Amino acid sequence: MQTHSAKIFAGTGSQALALEICKRYGTQLGNVSIQHFSDGEIQPIFQESIRGDFVFLIQSTYAPSDNLFELLLMIDAAKRASAYKIIAVLPYYGYSRQDRKDRPRVAIGSKLVANMLTAAGADRVITMDLHAPQIQGYFDIPVDHLDSSAIFIPYIEQLKLENLTFAAPDVGASNRIREIASYFEAEMVICDKHRKRANEIASMVVIGDVTNRDVVIIDDICDTGGTLAKSAALLKEKGARSVRALITHPVLSGKAHENIENSELEELVVCDTIPLRQEFKKIKVLSTAGLFATTIRNAFENRSITSLFIHSQRRDK
Repeated sequence: MQTHSAKIFAGTGSQALALEICKRYGTQLGNVSIQHFSDGEIQPIFQESIRGDFVFLIQSTYAPSDNLFELLLMIDAAKRASAYKIIAVLPYYGYSRQDRKDRPRVAIGSKLVANMLTAAGADRVITMDLHAPQIQGYFDIPVDHLDSSAIFIPYIEQLKLENLTFAAPDVGASNRIREIASYFEAEMVICDKHRKRANEIASMVVIGDVTNRDVVIIDDICDTGGTLAKSAALLKEKGARSVRALITHPVLSGKAHENIENSELEELVVCDTIPLRQEFKKIKVLSTAGLFATTIRNAFENRSITSLFIHSQRRDK
């Protein structure tokens, strides 16, 4: 009877996280070299046999062009090396903000990325906190969509905040915040914003009362930090006792670090789906390695991942 092994490899964008995932999984990171031609062309080469194996390729597609194309080439190389199953693990799924046609003559980038991953030869995708959950429907292959609530909820619990209130940074995040607020039996408010253009907020109002409350903002992406800084300032102005933010993907582009450090935020807690370029006083990193390691093991062993979602469970009294 033929048996299949599980092997984990990483692209250049997720080396540190992949090493930690392998440590939690109890295996060694696979040997793949990524060669670069002088003109920037990328060529991945697997340095060990993967014939008949489950191959997990870990790569976040921040700085999306190079990291995404590197992942596509790794998938193609694994397919041509006769891997049994190829599972693309994208802790951060780039282009997820381009999830719909919200104006004339624009691309739907997240759908295009889904098409490319499938065309390259991926049999399955594992990712976390897509900007819009419906992106899963862009795939004709299975998608395991992990939720950072499994990481954020234990962190919030240990803070022991007395007057806990959750804030959605925009109306689109309200469903996600409502589930977490329900878990804690806490209040929620919405910071309703209007943009002139991408990364630029024209106006913002708070819907709900935050007087003397300890407010926790939860969102999937922090890009320039402008929304968080403005939200924190407005919440404090409306009487919040403290404001902190828990964000899954620390894109942190442009003046993000300056915006965060100079903001009213007590702290910005992020996941390690994207590596930080440097350390900052207000930014704390939580590991996703255990969650991804368990998901990879369950995918390999054909076991359910439902137990990894804790945000909908009733809180113990």
